[in-house]
Amino acid sequence: MKSADSINQDWVNPDWTDKVSNHLQVGGIETSVLDNGAGRGTRIAWLNTGAGLRYKIVLDRAMDIAEAFYNQHSLAWISHGGITYPQPFSDKGIDWLRTFGGGLLTTCGLSHAGGPESDEYGDRGLHGLIGNSPAEIISIKQPDLRRGDLEMSITGIIRETKPFGPNFELRRTISATLGKPEIRIKDEVTNRANTPAPHMLLYHFNFGWPLADEGTDILWNGKWHPRHGEENAKIFKEGNAFKKCPAPLEDHLGSGEEVVLVDVEADIFGDSICGLYNGKLGLAVSLKWKKEQLPWMANWQHWGKGEYVTGLEPSTHPLSGQAKAREDGTLIFIQPEETRFYELELNVLTEKEAIEELILKVNVS
Repeated sequence: MKSADSINQDWVNPDWTDKVSNHLQVGGIETSVLDNGAGRGTRIAWLNTGAGLRYKIVLDRAMDIAEAFYNQHSLAWISHGGITYPQPFSDKGIDWLRTFGGGLLTTCGLSHAGGPESDEYGDRGLHGLIGNSPAEIISIKQPDLRRGDLEMSITGIIRETKPFGPNFELRRTISATLGKPEIRIKDEVTNRANTPAPHMLLYHFNFGWPLADEGTDILWNGKWHPRHGEENAKIFKEGNAFKKCPAPLEDHLGSGEEVVLVDVEADIFGDSICGLYNGKLGLAVSLKWKKEQLPWMANWQHWGKGEYVTGLEPSTHPLSGQAKAREDGTLIFIQPEETRFYELELNVLTEKEAIEELILKVNVS
């Protein structure tokens, strides 16, 4: 699939000689620390693809992604609070929401994803602990223009750990190629404990205005059911246009929302694809992952005034939570020193042919 504005020959065979002193003139990775507001002291990294796409990686929040822009257009939804300093003990009930800045990506897990719950195995708050955990950065690779190396990446290790377990290690690499408006995420989740550990993982991608706007198409395909049953659904009903963003809704003021759970389809290569397409802007975003790694997806829709967002959320489980997954036999257990792998790719598309190809792939898969 072509990315926005296919790479031209200047990128394939660049002539940098006597023109560029520093790769940051074109693109690359730059780290810094926020010095004001609720996020004061939080480490971040800006990644500039040199192709219009640039985004902020929050190193102290599981290397999640906050703001993301394609040229002048914002792609992500940012909550009122935005980035906050990590609060690793926001793990009771719905305390997770206190530090939920939205952003392009918030990671949920690693041992629980779903609503708060309590059982004989312990108490678990909304969406788990990993999103409030800082990363230990172990490498940053910059593009090297003189050598014709256009690859860049940042890798860190994030831990969810306590004595006697669980003791998870998430090794996350976010990478890109200079000249391509894309984000590649490679995650390796390893159980460093000496006993099997329950595992759940959800990638909470949050899209906002102007990409998500009245009339924007929400692209996904698969068998679906409303999270709280069709009898309680207002949006996710057969015959409703729930794959098109509406105007802000009065009944989504406050905590109003709806979620649909999708057994997302895969193509012949095993890839699941979803995305958004704003025809007015001529702008689309595609999100791709392996069905065998993340068999489910949630589509969160919250169309409140001033809180206008839709989420596309690939996951290991259908937001069931650990207790329900344990009960129905779908809970994943990672053995000591075993590693599970997850790979996702986000692309920005602006060419008509590439957007049409995305829509066709979603509909045919």
